[in-house]
Amino acid sequence: CVLCGQVDEDSSILGHKEEYNGFYFHEFCAVSSHEAPATFLQPVLLLMEMLCFFQLCFVCGNRGASITCAEPSCDRSFHLPCASNGECVTQFFEDFRCFCREHSPQQAVEAVPAQDTTCIVCMDPVGDSMSYSTMVCPACQHTWFHRACIQVGALPSPNRHRFFCFQCPLCRDRDWFITDMLTMGIRIPFRNATWEDNGAYASLGVRHRSCDASDCLYPHGREQAEEEGPWQLLLCSSCAAQGTHWHCSNLSPSTTSWECNTCPAGTGAIPRL
Repeated sequence: CVLCGQVDEDSSILGHKEEYNGFYFHEFCAVSSHEAPATFLQPVLLLMEMLCFFQLCFVCGNRGASITCAEPSCDRSFHLPCASNGECVTQFFEDFRCFCREHSPQQAVEAVPAQDTTCIVCMDPVGDSMSYSTMVCPACQHTWFHRACIQVGALPSPNRHRFFCFQCPLCRDRDWFITDMLTMGIRIPFRNATWEDNGAYASLGVRHRSCDASDCLYPHGREQAEEEGPWQLLLCSSCAAQGTHWHCSNLSPSTTSWECNTCPAGTGAIPRL
């Protein structure tokens, strides 16, 4: 690649390798470079290579760093393949903005993993705080996972396409989850779920939206809920297949998670179920 100087063909992060009149470049090395135009022509690629030749990567220390932090006051540059080692965030949407570790966006949630919390994907410990490598679902705020693990889950496989079916592995929120993951630098390929065209698996992506307390007290019915307050709907933090309004199960306002009675770790948090 004339931009990063590497031969890596990790299409999940670098994109496909392109060729134009003898010039080879990674798809995302080009669109993430601060000098990149909308159309890649041979003279422009040569100019970009010359301009970036003297820029040092603050991660590996080598020349040819084609990406510069999007923060106006920052002049840190880096290679796209070095981004993860340097805890840099590269956004794969709209302007393809990139940030060094000092100016990278942070998740706007105040959550801390409980002791011995494990990644919902690989089941390894996530540590004791949120970090570059440890993330949390912004919707339920108790589904923790490693950045590398959720990135693998966001990419398509031979029998699975992403974006339209990408969601929190536990609470199944999509809108908030996808927006936050894109902002935090998770690449989510925009592809239609062609294997789901007949809707055969549509139910797997539906988030549980009803109160399962035997005596639902909400005036508008168990199928309705509010964004916050006593009528907010909480889903089981293990199965997400049952829910309850705070008030219907006499939960305190400070309650943020609970286990339903049918799950192994259940504590009877729904006394009227």
